[in-house]
Amino acid sequence: MRQRLLIATLMAFALSGALSSISYFGVHLSAAALIASRWIAIGIFSSYALYRRSLTTWILVAMLAGAAIGHDWPAVAVNLRVLSQIFLRLIKTIIAPLLFATLVSGIASHADLKKVGRMGVKALVFFEVVTTLALVIGLAAINLSKAGVGATLPSPGNEPLQVQKLGVSDTILHVFPENIAKSIAEGQILQVVVFSILFGIALAMVREERRRPLLNLTDSLAETMFKFTNIVMYFAPVGVGAAIAYTIGTTGMGVLVNLAKLLLTLYVALIVVIFGVLLPIAMLAKVPLRRFVAAVTEPVSIAFGTASSEAALPRAMEALEEMGVPRQVVAFVMPTGYSFNLVGSTLYLSLASIFVAQVAGIHLTLGQQILMMLTLMLTSKGVAGVSRAALVILLGTVGSFGLPVEPVFILLGIDQLMDMGRTAVNVLGNCLATVVVARWEGEFPSDLPLAAMSVTAIPVIQK
Repeated sequence: MRQRLLIATLMAFALSGALSSISYFGVHLSAAALIASRWIAIGIFSSYALYRRSLTTWILVAMLAGAAIGHDWPAVAVNLRVLSQIFLRLIKTIIAPLLFATLVSGIASHADLKKVGRMGVKALVFFEVVTTLALVIGLAAINLSKAGVGATLPSPGNEPLQVQKLGVSDTILHVFPENIAKSIAEGQILQVVVFSILFGIALAMVREERRRPLLNLTDSLAETMFKFTNIVMYFAPVGVGAAIAYTIGTTGMGVLVNLAKLLLTLYVALIVVIFGVLLPIAMLAKVPLRRFVAAVTEPVSIAFGTASSEAALPRAMEALEEMGVPRQVVAFVMPTGYSFNLVGSTLYLSLASIFVAQVAGIHLTLGQQILMMLTLMLTSKGVAGVSRAALVILLGTVGSFGLPVEPVFILLGIDQLMDMGRTAVNVLGNCLATVVVARWEGEFPSDLPLAAMSVTAIPVIQK
C-alpha cells in the first residue's frame, strides 16, 4: 500500500508540474484547476506520510503544503508566522543547557588524558586540524557559490538586520562572560561556551569522588536535553510549514532555487573534504585504503541512510577492531571524535551560517566571517553526532551575531538531505582518525594480513 501511495504521489506531482508548465507557455488553465492539482498531490503525499510515520516525511509534506499556501493564499500565509516563532522559542530554550552539559561532560569525562599521553594529544590535534580545514572549505565554497545571494526575506518588522559593530578590544572582551545567567538570557552563545569549557576543565581537576556526582549530573542533563530536542522536533513540520508559507507568501518562490544551490554547494564541498583532506591524510599516514574502505562502507552507509552518527557507532567500532585497530585505541578515539571531530557538521555550519547572512542581504567582512568560524569551531564541539543537533548550534550562532533566524527555518526543508551527507562524512572522519592515531602510535601495522584480523566485537557503552 505504501509503495502504491508513493507512486501515486509522484504521478500526482508530475501531473501538477506539467499543468503548471503548460500554463506558463500561454495555454489557458483556470487557477482553480492548478490549485486543485497541487493540493490533490499534497493530499496523496500526506496519506503516504501516514503510512511512512517518519518525521522527515512530514517535514517534506509541511514544506510543500507551506509553499502551496504561500503561493495560493498569501494573505493566509502571512498570519502563520506565529507558529514558526513558537518553534523558534522552543529551540532557543535548548541551546544553553545543551551546550553546557555536553561540553562539560565531554571535557571532564576525559580527565584521564594524562594517562593516555601521546594518544590523547595526537587525537585532539588531528581533530582540530581536520575540522578547521572543513570550516575553511565550507567558507570558501559558500562565498564562491553565493547560494543565498538574490533570495529575499520578508521584513522582520522593527528588528534591526545588522551585525554588531565591535572593535578589536570589544570583540575580545565580548567573548568572556561577566554573568553566566545574563549570557544565557541574552543568547550570547560564545560566552556560554567559554564558561562551559572553563567549568569542564575545573571539574576535570577535581578528584574522582568529588567529580563523579557533577559529571553524572551533566551526563543526565545532556541526555535529557537531547530528548527535549526530540520532543520539540515533533513540532518541526508545523514550524517549517508555517515559515515556508510566510516566506513564499511575502517574497515568492525564488528562495527554492537558492536552496537547491546550497544543497549542491554542500555536497561539492563534502567531496572536496573527502578527496582533498581525508584522502591525503590517509595516504600520508600509510593507511591501507582498500581495507579501510571495506571496513567503513557499512557504518558510513548506515550513517547516510539514518542521518544519525549514533546509529553507526556500534558497527563502526566493531568494524575497526575487525580491521586490526587495537580495542583500547578504538574505545578512546571514536567516542572522543564524536564530540570533537564532526567534520561534516562543522563544514555544514560554516556553509549555513554564511548562507543566512547572504539571504538576509547582510555583508560580513572577512574578519566577521573568521570570528563566526572561530565561534563555530567551539560550538560544534558540543554536539555528539545527534540528528538535528546542528540546527540548535546554527540558531544559537546566527542569533549571537545579530543575523535573522528565518533562513534557518527555510533550511529545514532540505535539512534531511544535507544531514545525510554531513553525517556520513562525520563517521568517515572519525573512523579515519581512529586508524591514523593507531598508526602514529605504532599499534596498527599497515601490512596486517586479512586472516589476522580480529573478528571479535567490542562492547559499546552508550552515553
